[in-house]
Amino acid sequence: MAKLDTSKRDKLPAKDFAVPATRAYPVEDAAHARNAKARSSQAVKAGRMSKAEKAKIDKKADAKLAEK
Repeated sequence: MAKLDTSKRDKLPAKDFAVPATRAYPVEDAAHARNAKARSSQAVKAGRMSKAEKAKIDKKADAKLAEK
């Protein structure tokens, strides 16, 4: 996965996040999209996130993964 430090993350547009309102789950590349899917699955299993929220993250991540 590409290194994403604080300054690079701050420069990303909101559209590069699976949850743009809170700038959570960056999905600017395929590696981060796969990571977002994995972390959201963990959050659902731990009870910190609803399945509906996870579905939104997965949809955004899947769209990034479908790009070439």
